[in-house]
Amino acid sequence: MKRTGSAIWQGDLKTGKGTVSTESGVLSQTQYSFSTRFENGKGTNPEELVAAAHAGCFSMALSAQLGEAGLTPEKLETTATVTFDKTEAGWTVTNITLNVRGKVPKADEAAWDKATQAAKTGCPISRLLNTTITMDAKLER
Repeated sequence: MKRTGSAIWQGDLKTGKGTVSTESGVLSQTQYSFSTRFENGKGTNPEELVAAAHAGCFSMALSAQLGEAGLTPEKLETTATVTFDKTEAGWTVTNITLNVRGKVPKADEAAWDKATQAAKTGCPISRLLNTTITMDAKLER
């Protein structure tokens, strides 16, 4: 299976602009620029897209892990926060924090902890990323 995304960039780094698109059409010539990446300009940026991809991947992986334990989540809510810092090597994603909240009938803390840890390490996007991944996972009653 292959998935495709594309980008077009025009101009120099600071005053140029670009668009990103996905094969599915969910993103279609979505604007990005220096200001959307390093300031608060309108549009998206690569780090925000990585965060959304990681949150979605993790949530699906967690649902699968819970299913293997015979549990069906009522709701899983994941926010991934990408930390993007200037290091000696240059701009680097230095950390991703997963903030997870789940409402899972019949789940106890042990089953929840086992499933969230397995999803954290087993999610394909987690395995793709070469950075520290931290997690705060709470089971809601």
